[in-house]
Formats: sequence, C-alpha cells, structure tokens
Amino acid sequence: MYVRTVYVTGDPARIEAAVRALNSEGRSLLEERPEYRGACVFVDRELGKLLAVSWWGSAEARRNSDQVMRERRGPMLEPFAGTVAVENYEVAVFHSAQLPRVGGGLRITRVEFDPVDADLFAETFRSSAIPRLETLPGFARCAVFVDRERGRGMAGSLFVDRASMAASRAGQAAARRQDAAKAHVTVVGLEEFEVLHADVHPG
Repeated sequence: MYVRTVYVTGDPARIEAAVRALNSEGRSLLEERPEYRGACVFVDRELGKLLAVSWWGSAEARRNSDQVMRERRGPMLEPFAGTVAVENYEVAVFHSAQLPRVGGGLRITRVEFDPVDADLFAETFRSSAIPRLETLPGFARCAVFVDRERGRGMAGSLFVDRASMAASRAGQAAARRQDAAKAHVTVVGLEEFEVLHADVHPG
C-alpha cells in the first residue's frame, strides 16, 4: 500500500472546524476515488497540530487522487491551517492486533537513513518492534512508512487509550535507542496525537 500524509499546524482554537471538514467532505471525496483503502485523522489540540493519512492500493491511485484533493484541501482546512506539509510514502510494514478506538493514542517516530537501508529499517521494526509492541497493554496497530528516494520514514504505534500509550513511554524509549542503532536510522522527531479516526482496509 501507499499513503499520503497531510501535516497541518495552526491556531488550536480553530482546529475543530478543520476536523469536521476532513471527516465529512474530505472523507466523501476520498471514498469516491479508485483503490482508496482508508483514512486516519489524528490531532494535538493543545499545540494545534493535525495529521491526516490516506491509504491507497497503488502509487498511481494516490497520485491521481491528489489532483482532486489538492484543489479542495485549502478550503477544507481554513481557517485553521497556518502551515501545510504533504508527503508521500510507501507502506513497508502494517500490523494490526485490534481495532484502534476514538480517543486512543498515536506515537510517531520520524527517522532519516541512507536510502540503501530502507529495507533494513522495515525489517528491524518487523522483527524487533512488533513482538515487543504485542506485549504492551492497549496496543492496537503499527505501521512503517518509507520514502526510499529521500531516505526518510515514520514508524507509528496506535494504542486503544491515552493511558496505555503513556505507560509505554519509558520502555519504548530504551527500545527505540537499540532499534535505531540496529536499523542504522537517526531519530529526528517524536510526537504523540489523539486518535479521531483510523479506518484502514489493507485488502
């Protein structure tokens, strides 16, 4: 699968209007497109951050859908959006233990790596991180996104509630250090969000 991420920052007081637009008009537009596989919406209301992820069966379907979404994205995100960053990734890992829940938590680790190590990053996550995550109370789903050309990626873990995500922080910090060294990646960002919508259909 392939994903497009839309990362938006703005006035926290205006974030709800953008969320409503994405969950109504935005979702309707996406569902009309061929090879659409689902969408997720995550927020940090305190800082004023919004992350929307759309999932696609092929890179071509993702590219074709963006022609429509590019025209509507600005109006949907107004007046909240101060900055908007759109990025495309390949889904290198997708693993689901249980369905995420509204109000749950998402932790994202952003990494950079030598492009030749893209598969090493994915395999390290698959062999080391997934077995560990499956032992954590409240773990729901995880995924790894990679941009092979630019040597950039994201690893995300979803939890069914914010308390479970918070309880995992210390253990995950130690594991992150070990896995980063093993995978030859540099961690360049760590973020947490509230789950508003997380609907993905891989098949």
